[in-house]
Amino acid sequence: MKELQIDEIKQKVKCKKVRWTNHVVIRLLQRNIDQINVENALLNGEIIEEYQNDYPYPSCLVYGVNLNHEVLHIVCGLNKEELWIITAYYPDDVKWEKDLKTRKEIK
Repeated sequence: MKELQIDEIKQKVKCKKVRWTNHVVIRLLQRNIDQINVENALLNGEIIEEYQNDYPYPSCLVYGVNLNHEVLHIVCGLNKEELWIITAYYPDDVKWEKDLKTRKEIK
């Protein structure tokens, strides 16, 4: 299976080929995250995890920084036509190492 590429994700955002799922719209409201901040984080982001077997499209976790210089994690899937935003959240140091890119090991 083909690896997801951050450049493909950024291109979809730049071309406004983004689909916001109902789930992410609800989560963004609950977490007080604006769509523009998600898009900004994707444009400067990097893929930190991949989920090749996700349905209906392979997806990944992107680490990026929003307009307020806060780290965001965005889960998104990609097909040939558009980028699907699945969820976004502010990572914390409970589940993530200090770099906010590496998951802590479960003990």
